[in-house]
Amino acid sequence: MRNNLVYDLPLRLFHWLFAGLFATAYVVASTAEDSSLFPWHMLAGLTLVFVVLARVAWGLFGTRHARFTSFRLNPADLFRYLEGLFTGGKAAVAGHNPASSWVAVVLMILALGLGATGYLMTSGGNPESYEEEHEFLANTFLLIVVLHIAGVVFHSLRHRDGFALTMVDGRKQGIDPADTIASPRSAIGVVFIAVVAAFAVNVVRNYDAGSQTLNLFGTTLQLGEQEGDEQGEAAGSSEHAGEEQDEDD
Repeated sequence: MRNNLVYDLPLRLFHWLFAGLFATAYVVASTAEDSSLFPWHMLAGLTLVFVVLARVAWGLFGTRHARFTSFRLNPADLFRYLEGLFTGGKAAVAGHNPASSWVAVVLMILALGLGATGYLMTSGGNPESYEEEHEFLANTFLLIVVLHIAGVVFHSLRHRDGFALTMVDGRKQGIDPADTIASPRSAIGVVFIAVVAAFAVNVVRNYDAGSQTLNLFGTTLQLGEQEGDEQGEAAGSSEHAGEEQDEDD
């Protein structure tokens, strides 16, 4: 039975917030690039970075399986785990298995990279110079997520151990009781949600929809085209069309 608690509530909340915020940012960026909704892609991205930073803190001071020291990042362990998926070998891992350890680390690094390139794109200068890097990081992130989901599904079908539910209830089966955690740290989970919500609300309050700018810790970020810029572009297009008409005359 799946009665062994291994993942605390803050870790599980991070997992779903992380997934939801990236999905929101990616969908908005892909479907509303020329819309007034586009800045919400960046607002979601900023909150995602904040969530990752909170996860880093929990990775240092959290419960045993939330700490980065519990991650299994030895390439040999990863190879044996992947081999076991196909050969049927099964060795229950209390915390993150080798594949999910690598996925967690790589996705957090990519999220921070997305935040950094997004900041550079909106804080002045030449945003186009960082656009390709930002899109590459986003697409790489999406690819790894798809592979991760496929791996979870394959593991669940192969081993029939309820693995896909682990990030829902925090429990696993076949784990040594000595490897479980005593408490889900529910109170810290509530604090985590409250702090993230407070940050998100503060970001939204500091966003000016009229100018599509965000005041972030004293720095003004341009999240969309200013109305003046759009009018200038329109005027430039009209002037260029007028010049062509004069030449034709």
